Amino acid sequence: MSAMLPDRFRYIVVEGPIGAGKTSLTRIMSERCGAAIMLEDPEANPFLAGFYENPGRYALPTQLYFLFQRVNQVRELKQSDLFQRLTIADFMLDKDPLFARLTLNDDELRLYQQIYGQLKLQAPVPDLVIYLQAMPETLIERVRRRGASYEKNIPDDYLARLAETYTRFFYQYEAAPLLIVNSENLNFVDSPEDFDLLLQRIGAMRGPREFFSLGN
Repeated sequence: MSAMLPDRFRYIVVEGPIGAGKTSLTRIMSERCGAAIMLEDPEANPFLAGFYENPGRYALPTQLYFLFQRVNQVRELKQSDLFQRLTIADFMLDKDPLFARLTLNDDELRLYQQIYGQLKLQAPVPDLVIYLQAMPETLIERVRRRGASYEKNIPDDYLARLAETYTRFFYQYEAAPLLIVNSENLNFVDSPEDFDLLLQRIGAMRGPREFFSLGN
């Protein structure tokens, strides 16, 4: 059964740190709402596994690969007729510098910023950003449980710092309407009821920044 979203939401981005569940939710929303989907492809990055083993050596090529991948996807989205069909993505280009500032040394960051400035297009602004947040301990447990080969060497402290970086970023984010979702007690994969509650919350949004959470 297809689910409906308000017509004012034609381009939705689901964001959050590693382990937040953004790709799973993006897939579910696409299936339930009959939407086009745009996903990152971390497994295609040939430097990612090396980065988690030796960040100093592989941080820059890892970051640049992701930058080019994201820019190409956003370019395709911009060239398509965005308003013909609902599109849901599990990333936005604006978040790319978050990882760069977290992983690159000063010289690498300056080079990255020059390249980013040259490549960054006037990306479409989302009609809605859904930011999935969870405690660092929860993110770490989820990443360990899913056991992706390229994630097996991610340090716990890196996941914790990344979660804090996302928190700071979205605390100041004002470019698009933002729904902050506490995902600690929500299971969109196994609980259709949780997903239905999320859709209801999206439909009820009236302000530029709202929150959705379930108690224990």
